[in-house]
Amino acid sequence: MRPDDFAPGTVWLVGAGPGDAELLTMKAVRLIERADIVFYDALVGDAVLALIPDATERVSVGKRSGRHSKDQRTIDTMLVDAAAAGKRVVRLKGGDPSIFGRSTEELSALRKAGHIARICPGITTACAAAASAGISLTLRGVARDVRFVTAHSRRGAALDIDWSSLAKGESTLAFYMGRDAAGDIMRGLMRAGMSGDMPVMIACDVSGPSERRLATRLDLLELATRSFAADAPTLILVGEAVEHGIAAPAISETHARQSHG
Repeated sequence: MRPDDFAPGTVWLVGAGPGDAELLTMKAVRLIERADIVFYDALVGDAVLALIPDATERVSVGKRSGRHSKDQRTIDTMLVDAAAAGKRVVRLKGGDPSIFGRSTEELSALRKAGHIARICPGITTACAAAASAGISLTLRGVARDVRFVTAHSRRGAALDIDWSSLAKGESTLAFYMGRDAAGDIMRGLMRAGMSGDMPVMIACDVSGPSERRLATRLDLLELATRSFAADAPTLILVGEAVEHGIAAPAISETHARQSHG
């Protein structure tokens, strides 16, 4: 990283990954260490936050499904004000800033105000979940592509999703923020023609010490998610490629086996 990549008044949108600090890029760590102020989301892992130097100002902007401590316009204003004050600003976002990270709004606000804003990518949750489970999101002859889908909608509103395009069964579908919408996902895909026995993986707290995964099938998705996911951040993977893994244990399961000899 060149010294002028983080001049005073510059803002970096940094991907904090799914939670495990060891999944951060080297560039992300360097930016965090050089920042004067760090704005971070609720889903940024504690191990990542521990990398912020003690002298660096920290500001929680706490966006999480159903519990937003700051609205997007307020966050935009806070970033612009920090840059205008000549601070080196890091905006830490869970996963990758460019995947359901509202990065466009923040970049637009900063650039409109005349400030330099850049993105440092991070590992998105679907990739981390697949790695933990020992599966490939794409598989020759089975899954030619991956579809990232947000299952979040305004409270009370139906999901605005083209189910027919997703139900063809030729892709691996990664539903972000899928816990509360599991029933809608199940019904939407099945009504559009996807088989009820399509393999599904539910992953909670991906890459963290409490990571849990459950293999199930589409017609059991609502029930399985309700009993398994509780209040945890949840990713849902749907597709034939999901059942072609090596059945790697979740982190918490591995630790449990080791602790019992």
